[in-house]
Amino acid sequence: MLKHAAMVACLGLVLAGCVGVPSPSTRMLYSQTLAAQNGWNERIIPAKGFELSAFHPGNFRAGGNLTIYIEGDGFAWATGSQPSPDPTPINPVALSLALAHPAGNAAYLARPCQYAMSRGETCSQRYWTNARFAPEVIDAMNGAISILKDSFGAGEVVLVGYSGGAAIAALVAARRDDVAELVTVAGNLDHEAWTTHHRLSPLSGSLNAADVARTIAQIPQTHFIGEEDRVIPTELAQNWPEAFSGSRQKNIHIIPSFDHSCCWDRDWPTLLAAR
Repeated sequence: MLKHAAMVACLGLVLAGCVGVPSPSTRMLYSQTLAAQNGWNERIIPAKGFELSAFHPGNFRAGGNLTIYIEGDGFAWATGSQPSPDPTPINPVALSLALAHPAGNAAYLARPCQYAMSRGETCSQRYWTNARFAPEVIDAMNGAISILKDSFGAGEVVLVGYSGGAAIAALVAARRDDVAELVTVAGNLDHEAWTTHHRLSPLSGSLNAADVARTIAQIPQTHFIGEEDRVIPTELAQNWPEAFSGSRQKNIHIIPSFDHSCCWDRDWPTLLAAR
């Protein structure tokens, strides 16, 4: 408990900009400890050439739907021009959301290369930079979702994607016929518009979620955006294809005072109940 409290305090200092970035192994230990404190176990899922980290409850009742939370891009860039040597998230927002899931079975799925190098694995930097949404990434995530679904004996899946994980969720949903609902939080659902807005290099090796909007238009969708988000500003969300946003943008929920990472997990059960 003391170790967990110390790591939480350390993370708070990092997010406040008071100390440097913790090592990949420290970031991994933080997520493992956070999950364990909630009775969740870690699992490594081999999927299409990747070893993907997942967490899920140690005890669950088989059947029903499974809600799978997909992590964001993590610590992808060390500076505005220098990629990070390891994309393991400093603040695993999607994991915190998963642990706050109010009812029913839930699991968390990290992105390719996150947590991997702490296990001694090698991973190409392109998978957290320009190819973060590459076809082989979507194949791997889709395969891992099928494995998790089978493990839980679930009938359908609800996909919840945070930040770049929203693009993964949408692209995966376009390949499946068992997605009951798509939920995104601070989601990047059009990376071409996003890179243009921020004057970033195009994600040339990536599929774009906006291109599958019509394919998944019949899936019930909810897209949460923070009013104070500067990473995915509201004007980007309001220009998404109507197949995402819905008639009169009924699928988009702009949450006052929230930004890209705060304070989604704190109010998550309330936000889900009100959607």
